[in-house]
Formats: sequence, structure tokens, C-alpha cells
Amino acid sequence: MYWLDYILLVVSVLLIVIIVLQSSKDDGSSAFTGEKSELFANKKQRGLEKRINQATAVLSIAFFVMAFLLYMMPRYWFF
Repeated sequence: MYWLDYILLVVSVLLIVIIVLQSSKDDGSSAFTGEKSELFANKKQRGLEKRINQATAVLSIAFFVMAFLLYMMPRYWFF
């Protein structure tokens, strides 16, 4: 295993934990009915909620980049 595998594992676990920490604002009953959802409404976020959302964005981008690098690494890089 490459060292990037271990970092990807840590980022994956942190991403799961940070997503579980987020509070749910929607009950999910309107997900399949087609009712109007306020999921993408612009709402002011403050404090801990804002930090959790920022951490989720950073961790998800890091996960994507590292997964892509690990996919490409055996083909083009020789370690």
C-alpha cells in the first residue's frame, strides 16, 4: 500500500464522522413526492454549523483528489 492509501483512509473516516455530525433539517418525506424542497435555499449559517459545512466541503474535495490520484498512480507513476 502507498502512503496515500493511508491518508485516503483517514480522510474517508473523517468525512463520514463530519457528515454524521451535521444536523438534518428535512424529514426526507418530500424526497420522492416532488414537493418543493428548501435544500438549496440561501440560509445564513453561523458558528459550529458553518465550520462543519466548510470541513465537509474541504474533506470531500480532498477525498476526490486523492481517490483520483490513487486511480492514476499505478498507471503513470513508478514507485
